[in-house]
Formats: sequence, C-alpha cells, structure tokens
Amino acid sequence: MSHHHSHHTPSGTTERDLFVTMALNFGITVAEIIGGLLSGSLSLLSDAMHNFSDGIAIIITYGAIRLSRRPKTLRHTFGLKRAEIVAAIINASTLIIISFFLIKEAVVRFSHPEPVGGQLMLLVATLGLAGNVIGTMLLKKGAKHNVNIRAAYIHLLSDAVSSVAVIIGAVFIMAYEIYWIDPVLTILISLYILHETYEIVKEAVDVIMMSSPAGMDLHGLKKIVEAVPGVKNIHHVHIWKLNDKDIHFEAHVEVENISVAETAAIQKEIELSLHDTFDINHTTLQFECDRCGRKEMI
Repeated sequence: MSHHHSHHTPSGTTERDLFVTMALNFGITVAEIIGGLLSGSLSLLSDAMHNFSDGIAIIITYGAIRLSRRPKTLRHTFGLKRAEIVAAIINASTLIIISFFLIKEAVVRFSHPEPVGGQLMLLVATLGLAGNVIGTMLLKKGAKHNVNIRAAYIHLLSDAVSSVAVIIGAVFIMAYEIYWIDPVLTILISLYILHETYEIVKEAVDVIMMSSPAGMDLHGLKKIVEAVPGVKNIHHVHIWKLNDKDIHFEAHVEVENISVAETAAIQKEIELSLHDTFDINHTTLQFECDRCGRKEMI
C-alpha cells in the first residue's frame, strides 16, 4: 500500500486542503491589513479580521482533527474528541470581541468621515475574494460531516460575501466619493460575523453542557425501549453528545427475574432500535429487577 502525504480527515477534506486554505487566509489577512491602513478603509480591516479568524479557525480545526484521532488512554477514556468543541468556542469568542471593536470604530467614523482610497480598496478586496472562493471549494466536501470544517467553511463563505460587499463599496467610493459607505459595510460585516458565531457557540455550549441532542424526543425513546419484549420500564436516563458525531445513552432497564444470558438478547434489540431510530451509537444499560425505589425517567 503506497502511503502519500495527504492524510484524509474523516470528512473527505484532506489535511493538505486545510493547509492551503490556511495559507491563503493569512496571505489575504496581511494584504488587507496593509491595504486597509494605506487606503484608510475600515471595511477592509474588518474583512482582514474575518480572514485572520478563518486562518485561526483552520489551525484549530486541524489540531482538533488530529487530537480526536488520538487513541483513548487511561486518563482520557473518551479520547480527546471534545478538543474541537472547546476550540470552536475559543475561536468564536475571539471573533465576537473583534466584531464589537470594529462596530465601535465604525460608529466613530460616521461622525468623522475620512477619505478612503477606492482603487487600492478595490484591488485588495478582489484578491481577498479570489482567495476565499478557492478556500471554500477546498473545504466544501468536509463541511457536510464535521462541525469544525463546517465552521471554517461558513467563515470562508461569509468572507467571500463580505469581500464582494467591500468591492461594491470601493466602486461607489471611486465613482461618487461616498465615504460613509465604508463604515456602513464595516458594521454589516461585523453583525454578520456575530450572527454566524452565535450559532457556533450555541451548538458547542450545548455539547459541553451535555444537553440532550436537539430534536431528541425522550418520551418517544422511552416508548420504543419499553416496547421491547421483556422490558418493564426504563429509568435514570442520560443522553448526551460527546462531540459532533457521537451520541451516548445510558439507562437502568427494569426486567423480570431472568438470567443474565437472557438480558443479552434484550440489550441487543434495544441497541439496534436506538441506533436505527435516534442515531445513538454508544449505549450503556444497567439491567435490574425491582431494585430502584423511584423509577422516574430522569
């Protein structure tokens, strides 16, 4: 078996794709910061921040993918799969802070509009757009299967959109010298970043707080398990997501006074129906016969 360099991540985006995208982002960031300072364009700087955060997001994604592939150890019995969730939160929080800072700057600019060099702004934003389009194409495959690559992909996509906005702004500045369009764009780009980031944080915090996965009907789940022949009831139910892909379920299962061997068949059936109906891929069941006093679900 020949082994070449591009390791495939579980999601179809190769590590090389991630690396290229990251390099593109940092290149664009440098260009936009220089361009923004030289042309006096705040919206270019906000686009630069956007690109910078993309670069960081991709480093985090790459690190998280590597970490979540590491084997489980006695100390980390789940492996390090949660690394990517923590990473997503750190990345998103940074973005939120930067966005508020840029909105504040833009508001100041409104009251004191400054001339902006439209041609330079146009040139740099066009470069930015090209880089982002290439990046989105590289990450598109993996975005379907992995929350982190999806986050990086959404970043890039929104970056492409904000580059288009900056290009339009530059054209208006060149044609009509409407300088206030620059802070307007800055605020719009920043609000967009805030909106996207909020979604990512919400999803990640749910995982960390071990909330039931979105849309999980626990009463329906209880009915399905209790419909399995031999099961009297289930109680002490816990269900949580370990990361983007793994759903864990544990419960006490009340049965008649039967042998351990007989519970094996019941367990297999419960596991199958939970996997097929709810996509639960990790089940821990404790069988008992009239042991718990209180048999409430939670």
